[in-house]
Amino acid sequence: MIKKGIKQLIAEAEKRTHGISVEEARKRQGDPGTVFVDLRDVRELERDGMIPGAFHAPRGMLEFWVDPDSPYYKPVFAEGKTFILYCQADWRGVLAAATLADMGMAGVLHLEGGYGEWKKAGAPTGPRPAHQAAQEKKKA
Repeated sequence: MIKKGIKQLIAEAEKRTHGISVEEARKRQGDPGTVFVDLRDVRELERDGMIPGAFHAPRGMLEFWVDPDSPYYKPVFAEGKTFILYCQADWRGVLAAATLADMGMAGVLHLEGGYGEWKKAGAPTGPRPAHQAAQEKKKA
């Protein structure tokens, strides 16, 4: 038996992180000091699209891409910007935000309600950029 279920993990993570509403996040879209980070699986991006301009960082690789000592490090995370993490319903987003807070990263928010709420609010969406798809196929 597990000692903590996903509901408890998410509730604990919500207490240690900061969310941002879709309305407030929309105001930051296009802001050069803000990076939207899509944590969803590539199949979700292909099926449902993503927030235009978002950086795709699969949830399973996030810690490795953030850590400068990792061979998988991505410089986008060293830019000293505000990062808005999102997934479909904000479960992965809030857990990822808590993990990055544990790693000592500042300026991390999670999109309340996730991409589902973003779309429901009529906020802009678009297809997964072709260059991202081509780069990911090269790595496979």
